Amino acid sequence: MAVTANFAGEIATELLKTLISITRKTCLCKPSAEQLILTINELLPIINEIKYSGVELTAIRQHQLDSISRALHDGYELAEKVLNSSRWNVYKNLQLSRKMDKVEKKISRFVQGPLQAHVLADVHHVRVETSERFDRVEASSRRVEQRLGSMMVGVGGGSGEGWWLEEAMKVDDEEVYEGNLLKVGMELGKRKVKDMILAGDDLVVIGINGIGGSGKTTLVREICKDDEVQSYYNNKILFVTVSQSPNVEQLRQKILGFHSEVKFNGCAAIGSQWAFGYNNLNTVTPTLVVLDDVWSLPVLQQLIFKVPGCKTVVVSRIKFPPSVLNATYELELLREEDAISLFCHTAFGRTSIPPGADKDLIKQVVEKCKGLPLALKVIGASLRDQPEMYWRGAKNRLSRAQPINDSHETELLNRMKLSIDYLSEKVRNCFLDLGSFPEDKKIPLDVLINIWTELHDIDEEEAFAILVELSNKNLLTLVNDSRAGDRYSSCYDISVSQHDVLRDLAIHMSSIESVNQRKRMVMARREDRVPKEWERNAEKPFLARIVSVHTGEMREMDWVKMDFPKAEVLILNFDSADYFLPPFIENMPKLRALVLINYSTKTAELHNITVLGALANLRSLWFEKVTIPHLPKKTLLPLANLRKVSLLLCKINLQDQSDLDLSYLFPCLTELTMDHCIDMTILPASICQVKSLKSLSITNCESLEELPLDFGKLILLQILRVYACPKLKMLPFGIKNLIWLEHIDISQCVNLHCLNEEIDGCFSLKEIDMRECPQIKRLPISATRLRSLRRVICDEEVSWQWKEMQQDLPGLYVQVAEQCFDLDWLTE
Repeated sequence: MAVTANFAGEIATELLKTLISITRKTCLCKPSAEQLILTINELLPIINEIKYSGVELTAIRQHQLDSISRALHDGYELAEKVLNSSRWNVYKNLQLSRKMDKVEKKISRFVQGPLQAHVLADVHHVRVETSERFDRVEASSRRVEQRLGSMMVGVGGGSGEGWWLEEAMKVDDEEVYEGNLLKVGMELGKRKVKDMILAGDDLVVIGINGIGGSGKTTLVREICKDDEVQSYYNNKILFVTVSQSPNVEQLRQKILGFHSEVKFNGCAAIGSQWAFGYNNLNTVTPTLVVLDDVWSLPVLQQLIFKVPGCKTVVVSRIKFPPSVLNATYELELLREEDAISLFCHTAFGRTSIPPGADKDLIKQVVEKCKGLPLALKVIGASLRDQPEMYWRGAKNRLSRAQPINDSHETELLNRMKLSIDYLSEKVRNCFLDLGSFPEDKKIPLDVLINIWTELHDIDEEEAFAILVELSNKNLLTLVNDSRAGDRYSSCYDISVSQHDVLRDLAIHMSSIESVNQRKRMVMARREDRVPKEWERNAEKPFLARIVSVHTGEMREMDWVKMDFPKAEVLILNFDSADYFLPPFIENMPKLRALVLINYSTKTAELHNITVLGALANLRSLWFEKVTIPHLPKKTLLPLANLRKVSLLLCKINLQDQSDLDLSYLFPCLTELTMDHCIDMTILPASICQVKSLKSLSITNCESLEELPLDFGKLILLQILRVYACPKLKMLPFGIKNLIWLEHIDISQCVNLHCLNEEIDGCFSLKEIDMRECPQIKRLPISATRLRSLRRVICDEEVSWQWKEMQQDLPGLYVQVAEQCFDLDWLTE
């Protein structure tokens, strides 16, 4: 009996272990499904990009990609089933969990095995193709040199006879080039789009988008003329230009008539009889409809017909959502060699820089076009047969964002202006503000949003929506936007870039009025002094709301006395080690935002800091790469309306300013950001007296050792970021008093030992980011009382502890972070 009892006890123990294992597996089923969906969403676009890259793949590689693509789609559907499954259906969840394990293993095996072999094969092909291409280039160069030997090519002086003389002979290759201009930099795009068009039924609606003048229409017309495409569709291709103000009903009838003609063997008149039954056609005849120059999503939705066998190509400057398009190809700008080839063809009638020409000057002009085909062709045509002095003047005018001549203004800037005319007035004004920043420089997103909120009376959410709209219309580009739009993301590590032609357009549109009447006064490029046009008109007040200055070192005597009674934004860009703040700041009574950015390699010493005391309405202050001088309490009046202060790459020595009273200087401050201020070891204790502070970001400050002991007095604080502060070992005890704190970011604080046991005092806390904090081994028990906590981002080592707390915190989502090493901030 004893043996039987022991045997039964062992069986019961094993059954209990098995039950616990099954229960744990089913409990973690839904988080695993969410993680699987994230993995698939990251991997599937890459697989599709490889499949439709335009590169011919072997049968075995294509089979492997198709197999993993199907597995990813099946895995996505499986994860959706898991998320929709009832948590109490243990048996079903267990079965789904096992299936997910198989999918995850299959994905892992592919990534670690065949995908690596694909990479090695691609590297090998690139090496072989590069070697062959160099051989062809060398042979072509020898033939060209032989043909050019008999040509009379010279350089004109100032006689006006033309800079380069016409060639006595034309190379055969150039005659071919004249009839096949598309080959300049567009062959890759042609292959990619053609593969999408000839692919299976999965890709029904295909988008081609890009900046205005990038060659979208040229590309799609060439594809429609391609022999393989015409053969596949048996010449049943319809090209429709939609335009900005289309007659939608007329276009619909045209498309319906085309489908009717295909369906009923040429009887287009029948189209009106089946206009409402097109979705039910049983035709399998392949047809292609190209919708060119589409400007509106509602219009596009009315012009897409779900006819079996029909594919639609949408050509637009706008990025339409994936809910409408099955695939999208974004047209890339030309590389330097292709840009030079296209420019030379337009300017000289040949594909390369003529012998004896000023190569540096030509490359400088080409560089101003930034690879935009329309700009290369228009500017090249404007400079054809012009003397050298005209070319140099044109280069200088381009540097100042001014048109070269009437044809440049009409054919390029006015054509690009179509994209702007279609915007609402508020969005158009926001676009024009982008011209206030230097060319080829990233624009900090936080700066942009601050300016827009101050100038256009909008909140940050609307400003961000405008930013997304401009990005979708290819009028700007978001850089480092992986966290953009997140409620607690910091905007200063996200930036915006813009093509120089679009910047020139913004400056051109803002400079139509006289300099005293303009809403935006912008120095288009760096100069050593204030523009002469400004000096000549300094006797009258300037009515600009935005003033943007870009200079080198400026002393007090270099500035001109000017009056700006309506200026609300001042942007000071410079590159020097010393900078005297302009005295005319005193004549800006309405100034609300001040941006000061030093592009020099050295941190600049600021002078005349006391002039800021006159800015009674200042609300936003942005300093970058400057030394913050001693702030004299008696001579600097309180900035009573200042709400935001951002200090980036600044030198701040607060040890010599122990008497600094921040609550006196900034009584209404709500946001304070300090990033890469590497010499700052402590925060002034007076910061705890700024009771209005709601957001505090102390990031990438490698010397910071501790936060003030009275930190708990910041009772209104909602956001606290102290990430990448390696010497910070603990958070202050007063953190328990921060009852309104919603977000805390301590990521990359590699020496931070623990979360405070008093963390439960922050009962409004909704999100914790603690990735790359290797010293935090255990979590405080009090964390289970954070009832408002909804999201935690952490390393895998501590993720299981947070997941165990999900029983007490049912709304908690635990996100395991991937390691990320980012040095993008060093590129400037």
